[in-house]
Amino acid sequence: MGIKSKVLIGALASCTLATTAFAQARRDGKHRDPIVETMAEDSPGAGSDEDKLTAQDRQVLAWAKACGKRIEDVIDEWIKSGKVSKERMFAYLYFPIADTNPQKFNTAYDELADQDIFPIQEECLAKSDKIKFVVTVDKNGYLPTHNQRYSQKLTGHKQIDLVNNRTKRIFDDRTGIRAARNENEFLLQLYFRDTGEIMKDLSVPIRVEGKHWGGLRFGYVSE
Repeated sequence: MGIKSKVLIGALASCTLATTAFAQARRDGKHRDPIVETMAEDSPGAGSDEDKLTAQDRQVLAWAKACGKRIEDVIDEWIKSGKVSKERMFAYLYFPIADTNPQKFNTAYDELADQDIFPIQEECLAKSDKIKFVVTVDKNGYLPTHNQRYSQKLTGHKQIDLVNNRTKRIFDDRTGIRAARNENEFLLQLYFRDTGEIMKDLSVPIRVEGKHWGGLRFGYVSE
């Protein structure tokens, strides 16, 4: 067996173990985000009625739709140009990044996201000082590239890094997973951080070549 074959098999084995561990961790509740506690209703359709939106919510929704469309176009272009296959985008395979806690992961496309999705998110984040984050996630809550303010250099101190370096993690807390898997036009949820800050999370679906892949999340505080 050649060296390249051994490397490939090793990578696949590592990825399989990571995916299995992730599934088990979700059942055990080990990946729940300690910073966020959801206040949304349990009904899957809660927060998807546009008639109940405030003027601010409607503005954020308009930005989210426009931003989401740009991100969908970017991903579709990746596939069209051969930078990544559609099969890889929907494989939901995560490769553990060593010595990270909480665990971070690479994927077949996270470097592409750092290059092409990151600037779109930053542009959308700058639309209002009330917006605290704009992030793209897959259906499992995996976040390939975060905003600059949450992508600071790792320090090795868990509590500092937990706040300042949140990129390439899986956010499958109740708010995160509902945002990631929502296929309605939008989903508005309410939650608070351990700082006591109440925030809204408005998400829109992200579709890759017409197939639901994940979501775009806007986190913001009320005016």
